Amino acid sequence: MANNPQLTNAVASAAADAVVDLLNSGYLRIYDGSQPATADTAVSGQTLLAELRFNATAFGAASSGVATAGDFTADSSANATGTAAWFRALQSDGSTVIFDGTVGTSGADLNLNSVSIQSGANVDVTAMTYTQSKT
Repeated sequence: MANNPQLTNAVASAAADAVVDLLNSGYLRIYDGSQPATADTAVSGQTLLAELRFNATAFGAASSGVATAGDFTADSSANATGTAAWFRALQSDGSTVIFDGTVGTSGADLNLNSVSIQSGANVDVTAMTYTQSKT
């Protein structure tokens, strides 16, 4: 028989809160190129376009397994020019990876006004969510 665990909304929310609480005062790094196969895979060949900081309380409480990020400290001077394709979220130590996700202008894990980033330009987040799988 195959495994088929199913989480309740309350448990998925508790799990999401546990994950995103690790990002308090952490870093959000936005890259071009292909997203690595897993968050455990090292960045290799992708260009860091921008780095933003999560606030001391990075996300609000999750609902039905979905946590929404609060405000960010914007990157007032992007690192490089390129097309944002994915991000990596790290703890406040700047080296412990928590998760990766997609970048877009809508419907992505991380939404920006534009995925076209110019070196030296301001980069600000319009919305970011973390969704805990219930299966």
